[in-house]
Amino acid sequence: MGNTLGLYLHIPFCRSKCDYCDFYSLAGRDDRMDDYQKALLQHIAETAPHARKQVVNSVYIGGGTPTWYGEKRLLELLSAVRKRFSLSKDVEITLEANPDSVDLKLLRRLRRAGVNRLSMGMQSACDSELVSVHRPHTHAQTEAAVKAARGAKIKNLNLDLIYGLPGQTDRSWRESVEAALVLCPEHLSCYGLTVEEGTPLAQRVARGERLPDDDEQAERYLWTVQRLAEAGYEQYEVSNFSKTGYQSRHNLKYWMSRPYIGLGAASHSDFGGCRYSFIPDIEGYIRGVLDSGERILDEMTEIPQRERGSEYIMLRMRTTHGIEEWEYRREYYMNFDPIAAKLAEYEQKGWAVRTGRRWHFTPEGFLLSNRLIGELLELQEVETLANTLEKIRGGQFPRQDARGRT
Repeated sequence: MGNTLGLYLHIPFCRSKCDYCDFYSLAGRDDRMDDYQKALLQHIAETAPHARKQVVNSVYIGGGTPTWYGEKRLLELLSAVRKRFSLSKDVEITLEANPDSVDLKLLRRLRRAGVNRLSMGMQSACDSELVSVHRPHTHAQTEAAVKAARGAKIKNLNLDLIYGLPGQTDRSWRESVEAALVLCPEHLSCYGLTVEEGTPLAQRVARGERLPDDDEQAERYLWTVQRLAEAGYEQYEVSNFSKTGYQSRHNLKYWMSRPYIGLGAASHSDFGGCRYSFIPDIEGYIRGVLDSGERILDEMTEIPQRERGSEYIMLRMRTTHGIEEWEYRREYYMNFDPIAAKLAEYEQKGWAVRTGRRWHFTPEGFLLSNRLIGELLELQEVETLANTLEKIRGGQFPRQDARGRT
């Protein structure tokens, strides 16, 4: 696993923009697809030599709505990836899709080109809830799309669901979960609705529209965890559940701090000891790659070991794999005792549990995870400061005068 790499391709085009979406995606810009494709293909060719020592074992084509991008372009991208990168024999290739933008013919051709995992935005089985956030499909189209995926022999299917949608009730949420289970996906992602600043949904809420509150969302979440466990789906991350052997390999790279390269406007990477991203602007991205050579890099940060220790806590405590004392001490040379004491407090409150030597949150703890992880990171910061002061007192750092000279 140490020499494997994830690859993400961002396709920022959509048929329409959903009211809750704050991802970088564009509706009504199909006229720029061809030039974006040229830029993305060139970016793939320029980047691949930097990863020649790594084996790519996951490819994720996300968006936007990649299946709105068109069969020809997708096949061309897959061919370029295979040509330029070294792919593992069991590479996981995921394609995001909306139910209204796939059919049997398309999925058969994509499957033959290597796509073996489909992630579909079902979101709800209630058509009125889909309309309420301007989703471009019906539940009948979701059912037809799943049938087409199975007909194309795609054996790894994820369905996304959202709890907390406008007009949603406990009953309609449960009906959506049951409808998803009838479709027998290998993986389910169940997200709580978040009102993001600047979205049409945020404007609606500002005008007084009511959404299910935090307590209602919490009840739906806890019921979902229990119901999916009964149906044979193991929770392995805050919002993600899978049948045995069907965890998302690509998303695990994010949560386990494994290297990945993102290509395309607004894509993010963690590669070569750095985190970096590209500009969220297709026009600037196209110009920068194809014509002017202007800067397409948006942000770039070298991640020191100390910050990796923070990521270890922040990301792995989102998963049921969790964290382990000696793994932490070995990798980051830091004292785990204060964190262990705090986790023991959480255990008393039913928020955390220790399985063997590993700690992770319970479903109730996941509901509070932002706050609890923040508390753990504060303890880590205090421990880091204490270690620094101890080294100074022990003469391990050179002394400086008032002007900072050693």
